[in-house]
Amino acid sequence: MDEIASIRRALDVRPQSSRAERTIDITTTGARTGQPRRIEIWFHHVDGRWYLSGMPRGRSWYANLTANPRFIVHLKHGAAFDLPAIARPVDSDTKRRVLSVVLALQNRSDLGTAGVPPQDPEEWQERSPMVEIEFDDARLRAR
Repeated sequence: MDEIASIRRALDVRPQSSRAERTIDITTTGARTGQPRRIEIWFHHVDGRWYLSGMPRGRSWYANLTANPRFIVHLKHGAAFDLPAIARPVDSDTKRRVLSVVLALQNRSDLGTAGVPPQDPEEWQERSPMVEIEFDDARLRAR
């Protein structure tokens, strides 16, 4: 199988995908320090595009991407690749659509999210960080 096909398969996260399949690392550039910062995070694939999002509070990864939008996506499940990308802002409608998918995950016992109190979608809409991932490799971009 060719490299792009392997990467696309690893990026094809669906509602039924496991915790491992959703988990990637990202390396950002520190907003204040300029130093590389690597963290583990879940990513989401909605309507053919990829997103990063987090709980509705301050997140250093988001501050880093706001200051320095270039970053690296490190695939870990099914394909081990480092993919250069840029973080793109999302509009309110896109954020609402993606958050509906993200918040639906809270009822999945296999993801360790069952029993989590229901989240307030409006709080998430207002305060949750979110960016779209645009890969440098045009073959990986949404069609």
